[in-house]
Amino acid sequence: MVNIDSQLSSVVSLAGVSFINVNVTVEEPSLDGPLAEVEHRLRAASTSDDMTKAVRQMYRRCRIDPTKTRPSSEALLRRVRRGDSLPRVNSIVDVCNWCSVESQIPFGLYDLDNIHPPIDFRMGREGEAYAGIRKEAIHVANRPVLVDGQGPFGNPTSDSARTMVRNATTSVLIVIFLPVEIEPVRRTAVLDIVTERCVEFTGAKLKQRWGA
Repeated sequence: MVNIDSQLSSVVSLAGVSFINVNVTVEEPSLDGPLAEVEHRLRAASTSDDMTKAVRQMYRRCRIDPTKTRPSSEALLRRVRRGDSLPRVNSIVDVCNWCSVESQIPFGLYDLDNIHPPIDFRMGREGEAYAGIRKEAIHVANRPVLVDGQGPFGNPTSDSARTMVRNATTSVLIVIFLPVEIEPVRRTAVLDIVTERCVEFTGAKLKQRWGA
């Protein structure tokens, strides 16, 4: 599904899953309980786990300072631990945030109908950037980035406005950015969880699964 450049394949491992027939709901009450439970559990565990540390090291090996440009998973964790709730956007975004903050692995979520294959994962080139979601332009020169036929559209920190999930979205691609040393059984477990939750909470139908 995604071609990984040799410059990154020794540092980052990708896994992913795509769905069709996704029912995006702005407010999904069945998620209230599970999200409150994971927030409580994460606040009770005050120290960083091994995965958080492994993802930080993955960033450093990509020449990114994770204290200045945080992995999306750690940004969610810090939000929860300072007493805020996970952001509620819509059913599929909320499920991905839940899986990401719980596993402490960065997830990217994209509207599959707005992606133009082939998809490559490579280091960004000089001058490359994309419009972020409610953010200014995200410059990706010398940073890992997903690129399709129309240019860059996502990385382990920020998704793009072009491929963001909207209320009318029915097909999605989820990309999971893992440190390369993570054992296959853990990768498979993360894919299992996100697949089960997307089906349960959005009614999605599995299209393709890869990387496990």
